[in-house]
Amino acid sequence: MALPTRPLGTTGMDISRVGFGAWAIGGSGWRFAWGPQDDAESVAAIRYAVEQGVNWIDTAAIYGLGHSEEVVGRALKEIPEGDRPYVFTKCGNVWDPADPSAQARRVGAADSIRREVDDSLRRLGVERIDLYQVHWPAQDGTPLEEYWQTMLALKAEGKVRAVGLSNHDVGQLETAEKLGHVDSLQPPFSAIHRSAAAEIEWCAAHGTGVIVYSPMQSGLLTGAFSRERVAGLPDDDWRKRHPDFTTNLDANLALAGALAAVAERRGVPVAAVAVAWTLAWRGVTGAIVGARRPDQIDGWLPASSLELTAEELDEIAAAIESTGAGEGPLSPGR
Repeated sequence: MALPTRPLGTTGMDISRVGFGAWAIGGSGWRFAWGPQDDAESVAAIRYAVEQGVNWIDTAAIYGLGHSEEVVGRALKEIPEGDRPYVFTKCGNVWDPADPSAQARRVGAADSIRREVDDSLRRLGVERIDLYQVHWPAQDGTPLEEYWQTMLALKAEGKVRAVGLSNHDVGQLETAEKLGHVDSLQPPFSAIHRSAAAEIEWCAAHGTGVIVYSPMQSGLLTGAFSRERVAGLPDDDWRKRHPDFTTNLDANLALAGALAAVAERRGVPVAAVAVAWTLAWRGVTGAIVGARRPDQIDGWLPASSLELTAEELDEIAAAIESTGAGEGPLSPGR
């Protein structure tokens, strides 16, 4: 199948408006796990997404402490070479193998990034990574200028096709852009958490692609959550401890209800409306949407071609305001 695509900045890659997010398929046993996961189901989900026209996968070394990349690599081997999706991954989160539950260190040192890229290439089973991103600003004392130069060098050497930043603000984007073009930004963005609007606008003005993550806010905006379901999450699911699923849950569920009203009128799943809301913003190239089973993909795939009307965006903005959910601008242009 073919899905609508957009150019990812100036990279030369045209990507589907939705991409497969591989965080949850990292499985359990680490600090930000989503609970147990069956690898065979993960591979089946990736294959199904690609068969439906999704042409990129976003993963990271930290997801499952390397396991997500290994599962993605396994899936790629089962897909004919001409049909394989672009593979995006991230660096800069270094974990302690002796303590998987410990907080990862955010490292920007050149030797660490170079070691990480080689490990990711091996786990993914590819010769070049299509988009390599710094996951978070470094906290090991390495200046942004230094780790961005390392990323630019990897691109020049051909180990990666394009380089980007994730979770970096406008000031940091400006600093990096002076040294070499920022091909992409990956910010968190949903109808709940909207603070990245300023970074998205910067990207639109600088030819930088944007792939937003958590557009369904880790499942909250799919219409499938309730207080009872949150209470029943496995103890090792990070969501059970997060404010979005605890102190702020009522406001977030009320907003999900407003999205459900739009979805019913349009005849699409609630998740598709949540994702389409992020795609309505100028500058957003695509949205990363996760799945742990093939059937979950059908819930968000319609977002790839769903365009919300101005009236629907106003309706959602009014719901955001009345529920008090999250923070940031209420809608594109507001």
